[in-house]
Amino acid sequence: MSKSRKFANLSKTVKGWVIYDWANSAFATTVMAGFFPVFFKQYWSAGSDVNLSTAQLGFANSIASGIIFISAPILGAIADKSSAKKKFLITFAYLGALMTAGLFLVEQGNWQMAILVYIVGTIGFSGANIFYDAMINDIAREDEVDYISGLGYSAGYLGGGLLFLINVLMTLYPSWFGLADAGMAVRVSFLTVALWWGGFTLFTIFWVEEAEPESKVSSWIQAIREGFAQLFSTLRKVLRIKTLLLFLVAYFFYIDGVHTIIRMAVDYGLSIGFKDTDLIAALLLVQFIGFPAAVLYARFGERWGVRRALLVAIVSYMLITLWGTQITATYQFYVLAIFIGLFQGGIQALSRSYYSRLVPPGQSGEFFGFYNMVGKFSTIVGPVLMGSVGLMIRNYLVENSDGTRTIVELSQQAARWSIASLVILFLAGAWLLYNVDEEKGKAQALQFEDSHS
Repeated sequence: MSKSRKFANLSKTVKGWVIYDWANSAFATTVMAGFFPVFFKQYWSAGSDVNLSTAQLGFANSIASGIIFISAPILGAIADKSSAKKKFLITFAYLGALMTAGLFLVEQGNWQMAILVYIVGTIGFSGANIFYDAMINDIAREDEVDYISGLGYSAGYLGGGLLFLINVLMTLYPSWFGLADAGMAVRVSFLTVALWWGGFTLFTIFWVEEAEPESKVSSWIQAIREGFAQLFSTLRKVLRIKTLLLFLVAYFFYIDGVHTIIRMAVDYGLSIGFKDTDLIAALLLVQFIGFPAAVLYARFGERWGVRRALLVAIVSYMLITLWGTQITATYQFYVLAIFIGLFQGGIQALSRSYYSRLVPPGQSGEFFGFYNMVGKFSTIVGPVLMGSVGLMIRNYLVENSDGTRTIVELSQQAARWSIASLVILFLAGAWLLYNVDEEKGKAQALQFEDSHS
């Protein structure tokens, strides 16, 4: 355990690593979870059926995740061989920031261009996180990894929440900021996210010192060649380290539900008839509750056991999802946001730190590439599942309607079924995680290192 839990007493490298979560969470909050779903429904695809626009948004998230899914293990392997985690993080971060700024230029009704720019921006965000996550073993000791991981997520909630608060005020009171209307305020908000993300990433660039790999290649070409070779080697390794493999399968299922709720919650709220202002306010509530909750939940995991804490969070998410299918009043959505805020950061932070314990020493980039690959593949399935179920149920209800219910009512009922489909993922994830043995996993990782040293 670190001697001090005060941020001021942490090393500059740790501070620089934590600040990146503060930087990039502006994209996760203002763009992915907040304004993009609203603006996509009301501006770029105005007039479309709510279930169709939900499907379009879901497919966009899935395409971006699919690209990261394919490239994540290769990039992680290359990073391990070239000591380039930091360089890759910077490259992807600024790609994402540039695309976020590009959303300002997309005209009304041009949903295809909005989807394209959003996909590339999401690739930048997700790609940078591969290397950000992999660096945790370089900057934190094992006895402090839970706390540092939670601190990163906590900083992300606070940083993303603060900028999001400013962006919300811009849309509610555009004249205060010299803007013509709320639509222009949303577009300018995309610019502020790009500046926030790119600006605070400078602290990561200048403060974080990356550890040198045990064996370093002499050129990028050699790194790419060895990275591809290492990809197939990692596949074999993951299959041989049984406990790590079991955790990854469990993680695949439960994080699918978590990520899908993060990206699709506002869209779901719009589909069942809530006002966009209420949904944005609820999202703000998630951010500011998530700020202290991420650190507190990490400490809960330290004291009670990380696996137990993860199981509590998964079961809680399952209950939250079931409740979400029944809500009809605005206040219920706010209560739901409170509970999501309590568990969202904790389940992500503890998953990352728990996995770090199961990874063979010296191979974090390679194995975190797989970790992110699994997470992104699950994000392919979740949004597509929601979109497909919603469209199928809506079509079935419309075709079999007795005429007493309107199309709007049928679409809202279909939306509730779409979110309910996520429950099975939490059930599967909880059951698999229950069978993971951390001590056995650590022993397997050390044995694997010894046999390959």
